[in-house]
Amino acid sequence: MTLKTSIALACILFVAGCSAAPGAWGWYVIDPRTTSGYNNIRFLLNGFGATILLSLIAASLSMVIGLLVALPGMSSNRWLRYPSRIYIEFIRAIPLLPMLFWVFYGLPVVLKSIGISVSIDAFWGAIITLAISDSAFTAEIYRAGIQSINKGQTEAAKTVGLNYAQTMRYVVMPQAIKRILPPLANQFIYIVKMSAFASVIGMQELTRRANELVVTEYRPLEIYSLLILEYLVLVLIISFFVRWLERKMGSDESK
Repeated sequence: MTLKTSIALACILFVAGCSAAPGAWGWYVIDPRTTSGYNNIRFLLNGFGATILLSLIAASLSMVIGLLVALPGMSSNRWLRYPSRIYIEFIRAIPLLPMLFWVFYGLPVVLKSIGISVSIDAFWGAIITLAISDSAFTAEIYRAGIQSINKGQTEAAKTVGLNYAQTMRYVVMPQAIKRILPPLANQFIYIVKMSAFASVIGMQELTRRANELVVTEYRPLEIYSLLILEYLVLVLIISFFVRWLERKMGSDESK
């Protein structure tokens, strides 16, 4: 099913739901033909910006941290390799929600105990949590991609005088990026969906706005149905862009 078909089908189902009998459903609460329904939809859609911005920053930090963790993890020096493995196993074992609470409520206390007085708001608390949590998985994606490159290419790079940094930059990483682009895209979609947890610490993203609207309108089925539709459209757009990027970079090996 294509992106346009999926969005069209979702819109048809939404409009059909709005036309249902008033006694059976409460679709009037998000009916764009009424003033209150239109305002409710606008209120929900205004959470898109926060969700996208949060996801983009968290994903960017995750990719940087993941690379910094992955490179020492492939070293022959155990003093570099062991800390990388410990970090990955430790972070992967922690559920996202407890980590979010610890970062938001506990990290400022820890920093204050060492003389650093910093307050962390909901936006940056969610970014730090998502970036750290996802970095362990991103590091494993980097490791798998880099190790999939034939060792003969790195040996050839050494024979022409390239050092380790130059070999990684000009020989290994350009090829590895093409191979790890699909799993990295999956991780970005994962971050987009997991950004919903930011609602529990008060961030005004999609899920938080839906929760607030449910409290005032008392129509959870209809409002959360629209919320699911919002995430569906967002993920479909991301998937479409990733497919386009794969074709541009030559990552799509299905041809």
